[in-house]
Formats: sequence, C-alpha cells, structure tokens
Amino acid sequence: MKRFAIFILFSACWVPHAFAYSVGFDQVPLYADSDRPVKASVWYPSQTTFPVERIAENAAFLGTNVVRVGTPMPGQFPLVVISHGYRGNWRNQNWLATKLAQEGYVVASLDHPGTTSFDHSPQAAAQWWQRAGDLSRLLDWLLNESYLLPNIDANNVTAIGHSLGGWTVMLLAGAQFDRDQLKQECGLNASPRVCGLMPELGLDQLQIGEPSGGLQDTRIKRVVSLDLGLARSLSRQSLQAFTTPTLILAAGVDIGDLPQTEESGFLAHYIPAKNRRYIVYPDAAHFSFMQLCKPNAIAMLEEEVPGDGIVCQDGNERSRDELHQVMYRDIMHFLKTS
Repeated sequence: MKRFAIFILFSACWVPHAFAYSVGFDQVPLYADSDRPVKASVWYPSQTTFPVERIAENAAFLGTNVVRVGTPMPGQFPLVVISHGYRGNWRNQNWLATKLAQEGYVVASLDHPGTTSFDHSPQAAAQWWQRAGDLSRLLDWLLNESYLLPNIDANNVTAIGHSLGGWTVMLLAGAQFDRDQLKQECGLNASPRVCGLMPELGLDQLQIGEPSGGLQDTRIKRVVSLDLGLARSLSRQSLQAFTTPTLILAAGVDIGDLPQTEESGFLAHYIPAKNRRYIVYPDAAHFSFMQLCKPNAIAMLEEEVPGDGIVCQDGNERSRDELHQVMYRDIMHFLKTS
C-alpha cells in the first residue's frame, strides 16, 4: 500500500470564464510607523484597460501586463493573500496573482522582512511567527481600511504560500510549530536545506517575544501550499486536528535535501484525507512555482552567482509555462469547490 494517496484533479471539473478581466495593480506602504513596515502589492479586476504597464520583469524573469492603479470593477470578489518563499519576494508568484485577478479575484502579497530578497535582517528573520503576522496585518488593512474593501468578499479568503510561504500559511490555517519535534526530526534526518536554517529562522531556541499559542487566523477559509519546506516542524497533533480545507501541491523533482515525501508528503500523511487534496507534479522542481524565466536566464544567473541558475531549472518534460497552466487549473478547481 502506498503511504500517501495522490488525488488527481481533472480539468473537465472546472470551466474558466469566457473572458478575462483587465488587471489593476497597486502598491501601498503599510504600518510605516511600526517596527515592521511592509508594502502591500495588490492585483484586482479593473474597469480601466489602459495604459498597460509591465511589472515584475527584469533581465532574467518575465513579468505580466497590468493597469497601474486601475479603477476597481464594481462588485465583490474572493480574496487571496500570497506568501513568498525564503529570501523571495512578491514578484515570484506575480504570474499566479495576475491570472487570479483576470479570473475575478482580489489578490494581495508583500515582502516578509528578514526573509525577503531585499531584507536579510537577522533579527527580523529570527522572529519566525512574524511571517504569519504579516499576512494577518495585511488582512486587517484589506478588510478594514483598504479602498478595495467594497470589492472584497470577506467570507471567501484563501491563503497561498510557496516554500517557506507554504509553511507560513499552514500556521495561519491552524498548524502549530513544535520545536522539540523539529529537533527530533533533524536528529534523525538532518537535511541541510531545512535543518540548517533553524538558527537563522529562530527555530532552534526560544526567542524573545515568541508567542506561546497558535497563530491561526480564522478569516482564512482555505489554504494552498506550493512545495512547502519545514513541514516536519508542524506538530503532528495539530495536523491531525486540521479542519481548514487544504490543497497540497508538490514538486516531484528533488533539487537536493528537499524531497517532497518529507515535506508536502508529511502534511498529506497527517492531515485528515477529508480536509486535504494532494498532488505531485513529477516533472516540476521546487522553483517551478515561481515566475517564468527568459531563455538566457540560467547562464546569466550562474554568471552572477554560481548555483543561482537552479531557480530556472524544471524537470525534463513540460516547460514551466505548461506546468503553470496545470498548476493554475488545479488551484482554480480547489478554490471553486472547497
């Protein structure tokens, strides 16, 4: 008997809109007077269709077309918040955010202080609980103060996270961090990519200000984990009691010390089957969930920092664009049916 059941979602179960909304985009500084200021990036259905602007594009990565500060489309739309991975940023899932806004969703993301491309502050990185807090504060703004408030269905909120972002949204959905369990797991299987980050992320010992309870935000009705890491730090008991509908998407190609069987598979093993769906893409790698790479990206990244080209490497079957189409189909099916 296989240890984990993998549920395949068929595209015939979901039919997309016959048209795509124009996508409005804005960035708003939040909590500037606090010790953890962030900038919200928001995508939303827009009445305005021009002028079109390209965002999240650089020499290595492809961006998307949006209308900067477009006029929001009337009506209420489901809300999605997105958490990026370790030392990533909001651009990494811009491809997904844009597609969701075209489909009729309001989407918001931010850069987590200490664990983003632009901020490596050791003090901020070690406050592991603040990542979940960032998204809760983002929800506070969206649902209480934002100019998009009239356009958001507050009863239909989803959190999506990639890598460390997947771990973050699991905390928001009711999973709880267990330091003793993580130390035990790393004693049995000391994965450098996961266990080696314990001191930097404040996971090796009790931190000043660390909360004693869980970080669940009940405004979040469902979560999507994109090839998360640090799954073995989430207590088995909290996962076994998990009731938030969860879509677990995993990469079948191991980039080294991050096998999905020990990460996404750990979630799938302990979360009750009735509350989760589990899909492994055998030809996807960990970074396949990030934005599309340009043809010369691997060589350019390797020249700048040897080893960085891995972020543009997938399996040897489907292209990243083809993988994104399948991933998006599976995410949309989950959002529409859970």
